[in-house]
Amino acid sequence: MRIDVLTLFPEMCEGVFGASILGKAREKGLVSLNTVNFREYATNKHNTVDDYPYGGGGGMVLKPDPIFGAVEDVIHKASIEHTEDEDGAEKRTLRRPRVILMCPQGETFTQSKAEELSEEDHLIFICGHYEGYDERIREHLVTDELSIGDYVLTGGELPAMVVVDSVVRLLPGVLGNESSAITDSFSTGLLEYPHYTRPAEFRGLKVPDVLLSGHHANVEAWRREQSLRRTIERRPDLLDKVELSDKDRAILQRLKSNRSK
Repeated sequence: MRIDVLTLFPEMCEGVFGASILGKAREKGLVSLNTVNFREYATNKHNTVDDYPYGGGGGMVLKPDPIFGAVEDVIHKASIEHTEDEDGAEKRTLRRPRVILMCPQGETFTQSKAEELSEEDHLIFICGHYEGYDERIREHLVTDELSIGDYVLTGGELPAMVVVDSVVRLLPGVLGNESSAITDSFSTGLLEYPHYTRPAEFRGLKVPDVLLSGHHANVEAWRREQSLRRTIERRPDLLDKVELSDKDRAILQRLKSNRSK
């Protein structure tokens, strides 16, 4: 996967992209993480990327020309890089990239959206600042608008890095344990079950016996019930969206009955 982040502050992203799981994935060649300063695509002598809004009002608005120019150049460069491999053989056609606008008005980012984006070849993120974007960017350039929550930040860099981290960890080979991403909270539609490790007893606090039993079926049954328990206690709204078995419904009914006593 190739990921390009268009930003006025590339240094904000580089520290994150070079560290921890993202840094290792980058080193292994599992993902290409790039930052692009779209100020370099400004079309005036002062290299300004924002201007006053038509009709008046507070704040400044990002101009369309630098962002259109940056996105088009990134797409062009990506297409050239994927034309041939090292042996000169033609590579497969690169799918049109998803151009993602980080915006408080966008679709709320979820695990299912991360899974969807992880199937793409190329993602381009646009990180805004100031009052907002020229509407022509939104209407004629981007394919997706994403928000990480109902609050406003000073820019789109932090939200973009959240999305990038969430997507990259789903790519094959990125995590040491491939099953980790499958059992994460939200991946199954439920919150994840509790985890324990050594020692089996710490300050009088013991690990549940079932986890020490070695009985895999009982362990899986316990984990499923704990996931259901956590979800109904902390995020009952998720249960409306997940496919439940008859056994799951029976467990939930029992949990609800116990809570009402």
